[in-house]
Order: sequence, then C-alpha cells, then structure tokens
Amino acid sequence: MTDEPATGGALAEEDEKIVLLARSARARTQAAEGAAVRDTDGRTYAATTVALPSFHLTALQAAIAAAVSSGADGLEAAAVVTEQPLVAGASVQAVRDLAPDAPIFRADPGGAVQEVVR
Repeated sequence: MTDEPATGGALAEEDEKIVLLARSARARTQAAEGAAVRDTDGRTYAATTVALPSFHLTALQAAIAAAVSSGADGLEAAAVVTEQPLVAGASVQAVRDLAPDAPIFRADPGGAVQEVVR
C-alpha cells in the first residue's frame, strides 16, 4: 500500500534525516540508488546500490545488511532515493523481513518524498 507523505508533505525530523542520508550516499558515489534505515535503537545506516560482477544488492538491501551485521533486530523506517517510479520489490521485502509495518520513503534525487510505502 502506498500513500502520500505525512500531513502536508512534511516529514518528522527523524525521517528527514534518513532521506538526507540516502540522498548523500547516492550523490557521493553517483550510484543508481541511495538508501538509509533507522533501527529500533535509533541508529542509522546508509548504503548505495552494489553492482559487482559476482553479486547485486539494492541500496536498501545493502543498508539493511549493514544494520543487521551491526546487531539491529528491527527497523523503524527506511528511505530510498531513486529515479525509479517504484521501490524495487526486493527492497520492500528486505525491509519487511525486519519490520512488517515500517514506512519506506521513496524520494527523488532532489530529496523530495514521492511516496510512502506501508
């Protein structure tokens, strides 16, 4: 299910932070996507698309891998910055593996949230 960003398009400060982290990661590496997640302890993890000959990870999969390898056992929210019109199914499933109800903010490269996947 998708819907518009929070009331009036304004995000909570914590959610703005993960969108900014995702955008910064993408810009820094000029990757296809940048992503960030916030775990249930409030820690944040950012990553970008990994496209190597031997394997591929979406940016959200990479951010979640970083969180899990650091001991996170749940997520509060996730953000992905992409030019794509939808969040990749593999990315949504990776979030849902840890957090069935966490919002996923999809933002354009300028950082404007285009949708919230719930």
